[in-house]
Amino acid sequence: MAQPFLSIIIPAYNEAERIPHTLIDMDKILSRSEYSYEIMVMNDGSTDNTAEIVRNMEHAIKNLKLIDNSENKGKGGVVRQGMLLARGKYRLFTDADNSTSVDHFNAMVPLFKEGCDIVICDRALKGSKLEPAEPIWRQIPGKLGNLVIQALLLPGIWDTQCGFKAFTDEAAEKIFMQSKISGWGFDVEILALAKKFGYKIKEIPVHWVNAAGSKLKLSAYLKVLLETFKIRWWLWTGAYGISQESTSNSR
Repeated sequence: MAQPFLSIIIPAYNEAERIPHTLIDMDKILSRSEYSYEIMVMNDGSTDNTAEIVRNMEHAIKNLKLIDNSENKGKGGVVRQGMLLARGKYRLFTDADNSTSVDHFNAMVPLFKEGCDIVICDRALKGSKLEPAEPIWRQIPGKLGNLVIQALLLPGIWDTQCGFKAFTDEAAEKIFMQSKISGWGFDVEILALAKKFGYKIKEIPVHWVNAAGSKLKLSAYLKVLLETFKIRWWLWTGAYGISQESTSNSR
């Protein structure tokens, strides 16, 4: 089978209630597209019937595939698994709650054609619409944490955590083969590795819908910061095994 233009990776943990709507909406949008695609739902050891629901939808949703993990790998773990199993020329991961509609990828395509390697949605970017805005108790730790992330690893990127990021196949394979973090800090890690490899990253505005039933707890912000310090240490000490030659030859 020919390489699809786009692979979509959806990490899913106990998403039985939200995943049907997400897949139906995605199918509606993608069925109008002119490019080929595959949709990969990465069941992350769910204890509900997420896997059964997705399996039952495979006959109705074009190019839908279930990757059913019996054990929980963490969001970073299943995104890594999906990115390395995917076959698409471009590889996108997006959240199961459909907070960012898949049609945002259409705005990414011109940037890839201009030579970008990675395009991410950024809720802090001018032109973004948050519906509704995040509650203040989540905004404050997020903004403070981002300042630390910028200072240590990613200056100029104001939203590392928006769960809608796309990569060229070459960038995806190189970055995710090196990534280690399986928890919430994996977004920071993959962007830091992208920067280390010299890949070109571009941000676009997003229409982000704050879906009900978010699994993100306040403790997740602390975990992201702890993992950010860990990533910084790993880069300093050469724990990723990235040679100067491999970074200079990335582009």
